[in-house]
Amino acid sequence: MDLEQRFDSAFAPLAEAIAAGKIPGGVLGMVDAAGQRVTRAIGEAQKIPASRPMTEETWFDLASLTKVLFTTPRILALAEAGRIDLDAPLTSAIPDFAQYNPDNWQRKVTFRQCLGHQTPFPGVFPLYTHGDDPNRLRHFVLQRDWPAGPAVYSDINYILLGIAIERLEGKTIRKIEPGQGFAWSADSALAAATESDPWRGRVLCGEVHDENCAALQGSGHAGLFGTTSAVLEFAFGALNASGLLASSVALMRKPLSARRTHGWERPYDGWSGGEHCSAGTIGHTGFTGTGLWIDFERGHAWTLLTNRVHPTRHFDSGILALRRAVGDAINQN
Repeated sequence: MDLEQRFDSAFAPLAEAIAAGKIPGGVLGMVDAAGQRVTRAIGEAQKIPASRPMTEETWFDLASLTKVLFTTPRILALAEAGRIDLDAPLTSAIPDFAQYNPDNWQRKVTFRQCLGHQTPFPGVFPLYTHGDDPNRLRHFVLQRDWPAGPAVYSDINYILLGIAIERLEGKTIRKIEPGQGFAWSADSALAAATESDPWRGRVLCGEVHDENCAALQGSGHAGLFGTTSAVLEFAFGALNASGLLASSVALMRKPLSARRTHGWERPYDGWSGGEHCSAGTIGHTGFTGTGLWIDFERGHAWTLLTNRVHPTRHFDSGILALRRAVGDAINQN
């Protein structure tokens, strides 16, 4: 089955989800290692207060894809350049982390543990409810005596990695070039709308959906915007181990646990990439309805970008089932 046949099969569940009113719209894209690409858009980029069609050029709030498209490659590049040691504690870049208690477990957390979500930080925490000064909130993260729990997927890991990048580069995240085709915001006329947000009192479009990232005015865990083309270009670079990713792909693929590599997820029962991808696949999703999966053994990658939180997150969009159905269709024999 060639790329376009796989694509047509995978596009069907997206069209069905939109027809059923589960999500407003989406764009599906595929690329192979030779550079052949297929993309297609369907549905609405915005429903309220006015309708706009989804296009292949629509910009998306990529949410937690920021972790793997921006933060992970830069941390791995810093390690490659010898500026950090992945097995050193974060205090090697952030010496004031938990500075009032030198024996605190937080001061022993390493870069590699944060990349693999192997730390005791809580899964979620509403930082934005603790103030609106981004510098004060950064220091709230650094000086809070976080309760230690089981290792779970946690935004705190990547907020800390983002702070480390800021310290090492001497500038805030939003002043760092995010990579070709990406940005830290988007023109509202060209972007997929996300939520009608009760905190900010408006429909968000072209500004970051994640409340903590908004309050921090840039962070390592969310905030990146991009088009399907930009995401596929990143995937193409990964498949060919070229550009910024030349020295990073091996670690992006190297397992750190049963479910994770350096930054990425790897296949496990029930994961978002479906049941039929090869063992050499990595992937990641974003809360707004985004995702990217790269199958190195088969030599192809796919991205499904949707605005499933528009106009509200408090609705069963069926996004996990959709992601799995798309992945299974792409990787069927």
